[in-house]
Amino acid sequence: MQSSHLLLEEPIRMASILEPSKASFFPAMTKIVGTLGPRSRSVEVLSGCLKAGMSVARFDFSWHDPEYHQETLENLKAAVKLTKKLCAVMLDTVGPELQVVNKSEKAISLEADATVILTPDEGQEASSNLLPINFDGLSKAVKKGDTIFIGQYLFTGSETTSVWLEVSEVQGNDVVCVIKNTATLTGALFTLHASQIRIELPTLSDKDKEVISSWGVKNKIDFLSLSYTRHAEDVRHAREFLSKQGDLYQTQIFAKIENIEGLNHFDEILQEADGIILSRGNLGIDLPPEKVFLFQKAALYKCNVAGKPAVVTRVVDSMTDNLRPTRAEATDVANAVLDGSDAILLGAETLRGLYPVETISTVGKICAEAEKVFNQDLYFKKTVKYVGEPMTHLESIASSAVRAAIKVKASVIICFTSSGRAARLIAKYRPTMPVLSVVIPRLKTNQLKWSFSGAFEMQLIMPCSSHLKEEFVARQSLIVRGLFPMLADPRHPAESTSATNESVLKVALDHGKASGVVKPHDRVVVCQKVGDASVVKIIELED
Repeated sequence: MQSSHLLLEEPIRMASILEPSKASFFPAMTKIVGTLGPRSRSVEVLSGCLKAGMSVARFDFSWHDPEYHQETLENLKAAVKLTKKLCAVMLDTVGPELQVVNKSEKAISLEADATVILTPDEGQEASSNLLPINFDGLSKAVKKGDTIFIGQYLFTGSETTSVWLEVSEVQGNDVVCVIKNTATLTGALFTLHASQIRIELPTLSDKDKEVISSWGVKNKIDFLSLSYTRHAEDVRHAREFLSKQGDLYQTQIFAKIENIEGLNHFDEILQEADGIILSRGNLGIDLPPEKVFLFQKAALYKCNVAGKPAVVTRVVDSMTDNLRPTRAEATDVANAVLDGSDAILLGAETLRGLYPVETISTVGKICAEAEKVFNQDLYFKKTVKYVGEPMTHLESIASSAVRAAIKVKASVIICFTSSGRAARLIAKYRPTMPVLSVVIPRLKTNQLKWSFSGAFEMQLIMPCSSHLKEEFVARQSLIVRGLFPMLADPRHPAESTSATNESVLKVALDHGKASGVVKPHDRVVVCQKVGDASVVKIIELED
């Protein structure tokens, strides 16, 4: 299982680059979040997405209604059952997003150097001269010389599908702009982004709250993607709201950093959030091009040392219409992995792209290749140095498990957990081998029947009246790099004896052998609790 890891700092034989990659049970350690939409909502396509490596499905509520998304989710559940691949659910809020409304859905041609008026009168029909928007405060927020970008779904930077406007004057509630490039906008909805301008709208809108309290509660969402997070208070407010929505008190909040305001308050946001999404679409507009890479590297480093998952967006835009990414995009995906990203988020590429399955597969292959040259030794030393001494008990156990696994060239690290915290701490140190997180439920009801059917499979035989926290723990591991969840038989409770832990371990190892995750004579590092003590042990598998 253990592959040889190259280091880019060391000389390598150039011909070795052309050698085919060895097949692995894991497509990649880096996770892939796929946004579901018109091109990725059938059971057939969703099954392909799961097999290709998608582990989190994102539902973007900035477009379409809850009924549409519910149909997609039901198809996803069918695909999960069909493929036996676990998948988490992420609800993406609209937030203070500005949109151009094109009710007729006719194509709108905009010519460079012409003028166009942005008006809050949504009753007007969109045309080359007039664009209705969903916000009546834009005229108060902008001034002459400010920059506004408009694009289908998101501003892509492509000259033909997105337009760059410059404010020339404000006339009452209307904003008159000069068009800076020729473009054609198609569809019913376009996103509008006012560069480096604060929009006085709540981060969690009333519409967002309505969707969360109905669709989100009904489907017990694993993650909330909080769009346009600008302050730590935004996260606290969202968490307070979730705490009153039944099981959603367990939902993790990922703060989306989309503008300069969020960047300026990054450290305090990171402290409050469960994870970070670097939304490079909008933020890439606010930042000068030469600063984008610097933000990415700094933000990913901060997330890594804090042990919180970081997700990078907008990596293979061209695959929306093409089977292959550009050379720059392929390199960009690899650099995101080398910089420390836990997951890659695909937006338009899977939502409306022509090749959703192929895109996920391609991104996964690039991630897997980049992981082979990730300098884990340097990363480990930096992380240990940052944590400092004295370490907490759990941090010490986690770092020791990783160090031991690397020294003995273990195939996998197996971690017994009920909260997921220990497993996430192990993953924080970026071991070169997969971490199998064995989530052991604490039984609170006897109305559940579980079937323990494999390393990454979890099946509910009967509906549950009391939703187990451990279901969330297992699925929420699916966005953490290198962490692969496994829900154990609840007859083996978390406060179990050594004998029952050994029986769970045996089931896990037997399935691992059958799946090819581990082989005879492989070494495995196990991290578990025995009584009040945390133990790290090394076992060698027999024939």
